[in-house]
Amino acid sequence: MHFTSRTSRRAVCATLLALAVPTTFAWSDKPVKVIVPAPAGGVMDQVARILGDQLAKDIGQPVVIENRAGAGGVIGMQALVTAPADGSTIMFTASNLLTEIPHVLKASMDIVPKVRPVAVAARDSLVLIGAPNTPAKDLKELIGYVKANPGKVSFASYSTGTASHYAGMILNQKAGLDMQHISFAGIPPALTQVMGGQIPVMFSGVGPTKQFIVAGKVQVYGVATKARSSQLPNVPTLAEQGYPDLDFSNWVGVIAAATLSDAIVNKINDAVNKAANHPDVKAKLVASGFEVSPRDLEAPQLAQSVKAEFERNAAIVKTFDIKLHQ
Repeated sequence: MHFTSRTSRRAVCATLLALAVPTTFAWSDKPVKVIVPAPAGGVMDQVARILGDQLAKDIGQPVVIENRAGAGGVIGMQALVTAPADGSTIMFTASNLLTEIPHVLKASMDIVPKVRPVAVAARDSLVLIGAPNTPAKDLKELIGYVKANPGKVSFASYSTGTASHYAGMILNQKAGLDMQHISFAGIPPALTQVMGGQIPVMFSGVGPTKQFIVAGKVQVYGVATKARSSQLPNVPTLAEQGYPDLDFSNWVGVIAAATLSDAIVNKINDAVNKAANHPDVKAKLVASGFEVSPRDLEAPQLAQSVKAEFERNAAIVKTFDIKLHQ
């Protein structure tokens, strides 16, 4: 009887101890390396570190950020696919690495089949903005201004073959315009030219642009998605204004080697969704200009979404004869 009672007490204590330990979303018993294909200090790096801090708490393992910038993300992806396929190495990136860049960077086209999308942390939309000195206060006036100045109005993009380039070409096509494309190496230099009045218009991401819209340093003509952005709820969409084909957004999240098992992929998907919706992380993501949904896509649906976006962009590249870079 004494033995049974003592055994029972031990069982109860063990149960209480187990209940006291927070449930984790661990998918690896090793420290997790998160490759970021961008320089330290940029928006991508900052968001990765915000998410990584929470993931470390949730999975009970150190999460180490490793910046591997260059070659349109190819350097980072090469490091990803050559690491052990056990979930101890993943990548945090924007979805255009899988859906846009492969169409204009041959080296990327070769390596993309070796990776797979895993989970979404947040999303960003494109927005059409104008320089402070562009003499158009809304989309209708902008279209009129471009038509009144044939061959004289240009638009910036944050790189050839990206959504900011696609959107400008589609607006040209649908509105009967002839804006000239000027490509830049990233959003910051393009925004600088627009804010300085050297280039009249640009399609940019809401996240990196919102602060300049709020401060009145650029004009805003519409969000290039079917639904309004929660970051700019008072800004109409271009679809509302008669241009439903202008529907472009990216997500930021996790990708992994294609050889990673479905079981681990599903665990990472759960963990990223949980971390992204932690109140502190969500507040920081929203403050950085991103949109966070209560629960994003499961891994299989995410893969289908990426495939559809890739194919859509391939058709755009063909339509407008956008050339590959070697």
